Amino acid sequence: MSTTAATTAATGIVCAFAVTRTPPDPAGLASVRGHEEGGPLRVLRAGGLYLVVQDVPAALFDEEALTERLNRPDDLERCARAHHRGVEAAAGRGPVVPLPMATLYRGDLTAARAVAARQPVLDTLLDRLRDRTEWAVKVHAAESAPQPAADTAAPSDAGGGRAYLGRASARRRDRRTAHGRALAEAEAVDAELRCHAVATTRHRPQSERLTGRRAPQLLNAAYLVDDARRTAFTEALARLAADGRCPAVRVDASGPWIPYSFARWDQDPQAGPEQEVRP
Repeated sequence: MSTTAATTAATGIVCAFAVTRTPPDPAGLASVRGHEEGGPLRVLRAGGLYLVVQDVPAALFDEEALTERLNRPDDLERCARAHHRGVEAAAGRGPVVPLPMATLYRGDLTAARAVAARQPVLDTLLDRLRDRTEWAVKVHAAESAPQPAADTAAPSDAGGGRAYLGRASARRRDRRTAHGRALAEAEAVDAELRCHAVATTRHRPQSERLTGRRAPQLLNAAYLVDDARRTAFTEALARLAADGRCPAVRVDASGPWIPYSFARWDQDPQAGPEQEVRP
């Protein structure tokens, strides 16, 4: 390493992606691009652990500049994709603890000290995540057909008014009944999937603006699944998503993923099997 490069590594801004016990293959790491504006990904020793990092320019990654960039949707997406590439690169040879996006340190020494100080927690997390992956499951209420315009029109006489109010009241009862049925089925989906998972966590349901659906999202959960139990988990998912099993809801799943939802090093990794994650 040249003197200039060594100085940059020692005093520049370092973006950290993930912690692992086994450093990734150097050739594989060299083939991955983190943030477009930064240098190559590299491995930093931190006590008995390894940290995958990238040197990034202060002009774009100091607090003020980064806050401004992350408020722009396109830049936010680019940063998220770059972060995920760095985490995937770190996971080439074993379990990793992904760090939050835009985890930044003032130089290698600061980064290494921060990780080494949390080594007991990180060791516990790495043990917990070994040979396990995350599955994301979202359950929405089944979309109902829109009401015909004639049925929602206001009446023009008193007799018609009573009939109209009766129909409106019946529609409200039907909606409440349908929503209650959908909630019960969403809970049944969660209960069955928990039987095949090591741990689960519920995220706040996403709004219709984010999901692009008219029907509300009832369950937004992540499940930590042993690799040995993956077939049982996916078979349960297939049964739950099959037509007729849960007619009041729609079940969507994706995975396997690196277990971001279960790698929170600011939480107690010995906590119970269910953790509440709040934005």
